Amino acid sequence: MSTIDDSSIVFDSDGAVAELLRSTERQWVRAVDHRFVRELFAGTVDDTVMRDYLIQDYQFFESFLSMLGACVAHADELDPKLRFARQLGMLVADEDTYFVDSFAELGVDPADYLRPELAAPTAGFRDLMNSTVDSASYPQLLAVLVVAEWLYLDLAESREEAPERAVHRGWIDLHRGEAFREWVQFLVDELERVFPTDVQSSEAETLTRTWNRAVDLECAFFDTAYGS
Repeated sequence: MSTIDDSSIVFDSDGAVAELLRSTERQWVRAVDHRFVRELFAGTVDDTVMRDYLIQDYQFFESFLSMLGACVAHADELDPKLRFARQLGMLVADEDTYFVDSFAELGVDPADYLRPELAAPTAGFRDLMNSTVDSASYPQLLAVLVVAEWLYLDLAESREEAPERAVHRGWIDLHRGEAFREWVQFLVDELERVFPTDVQSSEAETLTRTWNRAVDLECAFFDTAYGS
């Protein structure tokens, strides 16, 4: 079973991000070792499960774009603004193409994935993402982004298998490799940089609650793929 120490991301073991990670280690490891992840690498995910998972995941796309745009607007330095701007272009070019191609492979009509009924974790995570955009808080935005991206990097790097079908392999490949690892490292470094120096402050407590909520919703999202 994976542990958080297996991550390829470098972080200060005594820093704020490490403390956030330790506080949710049980849920984090459960997500990385989830049945969906194991079956994804083995190439045995039932098409119905994969279809429903991707339909729900696609509902985050617009909110995720908004989060990156908000980071461009609210980052406190120029270099991070430029990095988020570049990521916006990469997301549209690579991830959206994967979704559209996968829906075609799985026989999903646009009407079925553009406005589906939202599962509870999907609605909850989208609300969390939208609320961070509304907050105009760069640290809040980073807290959600780090969970969303780092957790997927860890699960994509947790195994060596390369499933044959593009719909399985493509989802894994989107979330691993040098470019994605550098992106996640940037996010982690930024959250560490802007985290309040007073870890007992109300802002730090709010960031911790946001992190915990994001991790809980990620775990629930995987469970939903199997009707749990």
